This record gives sequence, C-alpha cells and structure tokens, in this order.
Amino acid sequence: MSDIGDWFRSIPAITRYWFAATVAVPLVGKLGLISPAYLFLWPEAFLYRFQIWRPITATFYFPVGPGTGFLYLVNLYFLYQYSTRLETGAFDGRPADYLFMLLFNWICIVITGLTMDMQLLMIPLIMSVLYVWAQLNRDMIVSFWFGTRFKACYLPWVILGFNYIIGGSDFVLFFPFVSPSFCTRYRWLPSRRGGVSGFGVPPASMRRAADQNGGGGRHNWGQGFRLGDQ
Repeated sequence: MSDIGDWFRSIPAITRYWFAATVAVPLVGKLGLISPAYLFLWPEAFLYRFQIWRPITATFYFPVGPGTGFLYLVNLYFLYQYSTRLETGAFDGRPADYLFMLLFNWICIVITGLTMDMQLLMIPLIMSVLYVWAQLNRDMIVSFWFGTRFKACYLPWVILGFNYIIGGSDFVLFFPFVSPSFCTRYRWLPSRRGGVSGFGVPPASMRRAADQNGGGGRHNWGQGFRLGDQ
C-alpha cells in the first residue's frame, strides 16, 4: 500500500486531484451511495430545476460496468499519462496556467454538452488535454497498440476512433470543434516566459540541459556596430 501511496503522491497536484475525482465519483455511483441519475448532465435538470452540480459530476462520472469497464480504464490511463506530461512539461512551474486551460476547455465542453445533449463529459475533457499535448509534440513519433507508429499530431484522431470502436461515444461530434479551442486561445493570448512566447517553450529539463551546455540560456545576438562605421 505504501508503494501505491508514494506513486499517488508523486503525481502532479492538478492531475492528482483530477485523477482521484475520476476514480471516486464513478465508485460512489457504482456503490449506490448516490443515484447515478443525479450525476449525468441533463440540460432540463440543469437549466430548469437548477441542479447546478451536474456539469461537475458529469465531468468525473462514468458508468462503469461489464461493457464499459475497459473503456473507462483506458481513458483513465490517458488522463494520467497526458495530463502528467503537460503539467510537468509545457506547464512546468505554471500550475495556474494549466488550471486555466482545463477550466477553459471544461466551459467549452459544458456548453457543447448542453446544446448537443451530451450526458457524460469525462472523455471529452481527457481528449482535449491529449489534443493539446499532441499539438505541442506534433512531430514526435509515438507508438500505439500492435506496434503502429505515427506522428503525435495524429494521436487524438486514432484514439477518437479507438474510443468509438470499443465504446461508441457521442463526443465524436463534439471533438473536432471544441478540442482546438485552447490552441486558438493561446494564439490570441500568448504567454511570455523568459523572452520566449507562445506554445514553443521547452520543458524545464531541456532548459536546464541547455544551461549546462553553455551560455546559461543567453542568446548570442552578435557584435554591434556604431552608426557611421563602414
């Protein structure tokens, strides 16, 4: 048990709480402590009965059963894997930015869910994070099942088809429209960090390696000339 506890504490903070909620809420529904009927996102109940908790519970709930357990576990793995990579990579040292990204994506997903009658939002939010990671590492070669290899930019679409085949999910209609939303936001409002802006900020490990290899991260801008010199 101590090994599991150490592993859980080693997960970055935001990913850790997200992962824990995505395990706890389905467990509560499975044990019958709360009726699953109160955990789905139903537009009528949310808009007209003022059951304002539904967008939150629908983000963490998934009806785990004999026919959906594998799909749930696979997407739980995607959550852990790619949220951890983002939080410790592109968003290393910037937890507020990562939380803002998740909140921005979540709002887009909730609006889409209400308009398209999507009752479960767990997989769409996970897929939005995977999409952002794939865009940041679009030229990286990744491996999927059965030894298939392709560029990371294609990974969201492969997993989209994979989820549809093994589970059949209504977020297929949602994904092409909402997943790029955060990338658009970053083009409009780029971050500025150490003189480098936008999505191209390397992870901290790469910056430390560059500093050790010389230059301390400073740019060599070349030699200047006085005005009038020939």
